[in-house]
Amino acid sequence: MDRLEAMRVLVAIVDGGSLSAAARRLSMPLATVSRKVSDLEAALGSQLLVRSPRRLALTDAGSAYVDACRRILEEVEAAERLASGEYVEPKGELVVTAPIVFGRMHLLPAITAFLSAYPNITVQLLLGDRWMNLVEQHIDVALRIGTLPDSSLVARCIGETRIVSCASPRYLEVRGRPQKPGDLVSHDCVLFDGLPGGEQWGFAQGKHPVEVPVRSRLTVTTAEAAIDAAVAGLGITRVVAYQVASLLQEGTLEKVLVPFELPSFPINLVFPAHGKLPVKVRAFIDFVLPLLQMAIGQNRP
Repeated sequence: MDRLEAMRVLVAIVDGGSLSAAARRLSMPLATVSRKVSDLEAALGSQLLVRSPRRLALTDAGSAYVDACRRILEEVEAAERLASGEYVEPKGELVVTAPIVFGRMHLLPAITAFLSAYPNITVQLLLGDRWMNLVEQHIDVALRIGTLPDSSLVARCIGETRIVSCASPRYLEVRGRPQKPGDLVSHDCVLFDGLPGGEQWGFAQGKHPVEVPVRSRLTVTTAEAAIDAAVAGLGITRVVAYQVASLLQEGTLEKVLVPFELPSFPINLVFPAHGKLPVKVRAFIDFVLPLLQMAIGQNRP
């Protein structure tokens, strides 16, 4: 029995919540996953998992063993990186994740320049608007927009952005420009469900936040679709400011309700803090950070 592989399988089961999830993640037949856990339990002489049709849970012995497995696997991975030279020179694969629009507009050009400067590094860029668990999904660096929860991650600040409301000049000419949040009740709106609030849009009115109901003519799942609908004159939409910066500058869209915008929130590059930081990660952070700050017009030290 390959003890390290069995440990990886067990950790994947716990992280995925089921044997089938571990099988998909490891690209391994379900029967093989089940057999490896059974072989591990037989070798240890102890039950690690309690299996039932509805749930899977660790026994007390299993919980302690999984914690030990994580430490052992991290040490083995660090030793392999050290042996391959990852802590000596920038080399190897980097896995990076970012929101779709920001990743395409700003991060991808920075990565292109980075790859030209570091020919021994390859990058896997995962674009998606849902936050991923860096440790569980083996991600080296994530770009995150919004207030960060307390965690073991290290953050390097790129700058700040905010949510803006905007519409096409043609729409505003026909329907008028809202002067206060409550005026939205008589306007058509395009909802982007990647932002919180749904059909209740939040604004800052005086010192207090307020929420106002809006009438949705269209609900979309991507910021690009919401922006395209607004440009076409379908209604007022809300997106993150960087997503429409060029359209606002060109006059294709115009902001509304500017005095009532909510406070800005940060944009960060984050990465796990445990263990020694591979040179490739440090090189990536140091290279792309100033490029991203410049791209959003916030070139801070």
